[in-house]
Amino acid sequence: MTDAADMHPMAPAHLPPFIAAPDGSDFLFTFMAVVTVALIVGLGVLYLTLHSIPERMAHRSNHTQLQVVGILAILALFTHNHLFWVAAILIAAFRMPDFLTPLRRIADTLGAMARQQGVVVPDPPAPEGEAGSRGH
Repeated sequence: MTDAADMHPMAPAHLPPFIAAPDGSDFLFTFMAVVTVALIVGLGVLYLTLHSIPERMAHRSNHTQLQVVGILAILALFTHNHLFWVAAILIAAFRMPDFLTPLRRIADTLGAMARQQGVVVPDPPAPEGEAGSRGH
C-alpha cells in the first residue's frame, strides 16, 4: 500500500476493492471472466446431459430400439426440435409388445401337429441373429 504522502490530495482515504489497481490488475474482471467461462461450460454440460436422458434410459433397460432412441436424441440435439426428444423419451420409457414370439410358438405347434399326422413340413428358417443364417 501507499502511504498518505504518496496519495493524490483529492483521493479518498479508502477505495473499494473493485476499483482497479494502478498496475492494471483487475480482480473483479478476472473473477467474472472465470465465473462466465464456468457458467458456459456448466450450462453446456447440463444441456448435453438432458439430451442424453432417453439414450441412458434405453441403454439401462437394454431396450431393443436403442438405435432409434439414439437417432431421435441426436436429431433433437442438432435441430432443436423438441418433438424428436419427446418421441425418444416415449420410445425409451415404454417397451413395444413382443408379437413375434407367440406367432413362432403357434407355427412350431402347428408344424409338430402336422408331423404327427404324417405331413412333410420343411424346417423353419433360422432367425437373423443366429450363425447359420449367413448367406456365404
